Amino acid sequence: MRTSKLNQSNDRDAAQMLLATGVVLLMSLLSMAIFGVKVAGLTLPHDTAADGVIITAQEVTNGLPELTEARTQLWIDGGLEPLVAAQTAMEGIHNDMLHHGEIRGIEVKMIDINISEVDSTTLSVTGELGVSDGDAMLSILISFTITHA
Repeated sequence: MRTSKLNQSNDRDAAQMLLATGVVLLMSLLSMAIFGVKVAGLTLPHDTAADGVIITAQEVTNGLPELTEARTQLWIDGGLEPLVAAQTAMEGIHNDMLHHGEIRGIEVKMIDINISEVDSTTLSVTGELGVSDGDAMLSILISFTITHA
């Protein structure tokens, strides 16, 4: 009877060791597979999805002057003074871009925006545009003038 229990104990120990060895081997293979996939991704020549920050920055800088001018004119037509109208327009544009960026996964912020009157029909807008996603960040100085009636 004693020999039978000893054999069962040895069999159980051997089974546990075999199971542990299998788990260690499985984890090693999984680790090597993940590493192989990461290394394989490094050789890709270009990821078109990674251009989001650059494309968004270009779109914003190209459209911002016209959009600011149009919104400023709407606020002026609504009865605001030109300088206040431009500031209100820029605040609205900034909020819209923050919300739109959240949807696309790209953060767009306008920082240190200054608006000043050049003359009775022209306003100067300066500041910084920051565009970022999980992988990249781009900061661009912006400067443009808008005219109003």
